[in-house]
Amino acid sequence: MDDSAETVRIGVLAFRGAETTVSEWSPMLDRLSRSRADRRFELLKLDHDGLRSAVADRRVDFVITNPGHYVELEAEFGISRILTLAGSSTVSPDQAIGSAVVVRRDRTDLQSLEDLRGKSLAIVGREGFGGFQIVWGELSSRGIDPDRDLSALRSVGLPMDGVLDAVERADVDAGVVRACLLESMGSRSANFRVLSPQTPSAFPCTTSTRLYPDWPMAALRHTSPALAREVAIALLSATEGTGPGWSVPADYQSVHELFRTLEIGPYTYLREPTLTDLAERYWPWLLGVLALMASGALYTVHVEHLVHKRTAALRAALAERETLEAGIRAAQEQADHLSRLSMLGELSGTLAHELNQPLATIGNYAASLSRRVDNGRLDDDAVRQATHEITCEAERAAAILSRIRAFARKRTAKRERFRPAQVAAEAIALFRGMLAQAPRVELIDHLAEDRTVEADPLQIQQVLLNLLKNAYDASRDQPAERRALQLGMTAVADGICLWVRDNGPGLDEAARRHLFEPFFTTKPDGLGLGLSICKTIAEAHGGRLTATPPETGPGMIFTLTLPDHA
Repeated sequence: MDDSAETVRIGVLAFRGAETTVSEWSPMLDRLSRSRADRRFELLKLDHDGLRSAVADRRVDFVITNPGHYVELEAEFGISRILTLAGSSTVSPDQAIGSAVVVRRDRTDLQSLEDLRGKSLAIVGREGFGGFQIVWGELSSRGIDPDRDLSALRSVGLPMDGVLDAVERADVDAGVVRACLLESMGSRSANFRVLSPQTPSAFPCTTSTRLYPDWPMAALRHTSPALAREVAIALLSATEGTGPGWSVPADYQSVHELFRTLEIGPYTYLREPTLTDLAERYWPWLLGVLALMASGALYTVHVEHLVHKRTAALRAALAERETLEAGIRAAQEQADHLSRLSMLGELSGTLAHELNQPLATIGNYAASLSRRVDNGRLDDDAVRQATHEITCEAERAAAILSRIRAFARKRTAKRERFRPAQVAAEAIALFRGMLAQAPRVELIDHLAEDRTVEADPLQIQQVLLNLLKNAYDASRDQPAERRALQLGMTAVADGICLWVRDNGPGLDEAARRHLFEPFFTTKPDGLGLGLSICKTIAEAHGGRLTATPPETGPGMIFTLTLPDHA
């Protein structure tokens, strides 16, 4: 790693301790480091207060925390979620977190949440989402106030395993842990039972509560949108076995509703002051009330009037906000619909453009057979060669259709290790076979003989063919000595470069700025899709495609850079 590389800090809520946190999130850091070698990704393992302090001091660029803590940080510091954890293919990220209230297996007197009245309960802390707040909501729905109706509410802090220790030692009657923690404890789980057990559909663990969205990853206000997008793309494209899975951001409205019901977090302002609160806040005035009862009574009436007026105003503002949120959701659904329609149009254009080359080659070979028949020069070898090439091009067209179909189904291209020199040679052979008077193509290979790269060879060949065809179109009106093309291969620090050079008139700076945009073309009959598709293929492999004028001489150099993948 370059010492000058920019450090990107990710703060994580370490609810099971630092060692477990490092083990759980290290694969994600490795994935990010491989996707962006020019950045150093660092993990900060923090508790609730430490994570809030890091966000306030801008010591982190991203945070990964539980949904409740995220909602609080979102309201206080304006952080915004970019991804949501997707624990497995069978569990929806929208229904992934619950809480389990556990007791010792020998406590037969405790069977349901209602049995907790008058009992002691261990929690990680009041700020714990899966460690208290979800259960608080369930108890509240059953008319149980944890502060009033339990004999004790004991906070043991992080890691959450401390709750199980307190229950096992009989320090408390019951404890609250995140759902699935008990199942991950191995044989130790046999010492406990879950109160009011539920097994929701497709959820692999026993829970005492309803389910909420999984943990989000959020960017801070000072985090650049470009960095947030790069991180999101790298994690969304991660394959199985490279750490926790991720999905697009989930809807956290259910968390807001829970907090609104409990009047905590961003909704603390909904709590109406009690007489005790008023006494603690206005004790100097209350002393005056004792001396001046009549004046004190008038003052109390005035205060109550202001409180009710303010509460009514807040409720009206809340109703207006919910109306605006409903409008935003409707607009987002419409935008999603238009985006899907646009994608269908783009796929149609892409298919037509990519199939043009193999179909043109098939037509050329068929026409060549007809000319040989007319000239009486048709022999078995010529028929065999032509039919072989036609078969190859038909298979190539079928592969293009298969790849388009795989893209539409959100499937990743097949990657394998191959020698770039072999793919480059095949691309040159196919290119020259497409043209009746093909120009000379010089292959310049500066790679070691055994050098390989991990990518989709068919897609890389597609990019090289497109670049060769563009180079030919740019130089075919030039004198014969300037029609020759070059295809080179060079090793760089973090991968390899494949480049194609022509000796045409080149492109001005204005054209180069728009060169890779869809539907931009300098050709009278061009669609403007070829280079846009090539750029998409390069970025899908973690590489890039650039166009630069040569240091000496005419023409342009198009360079495809591919990284090394471990």
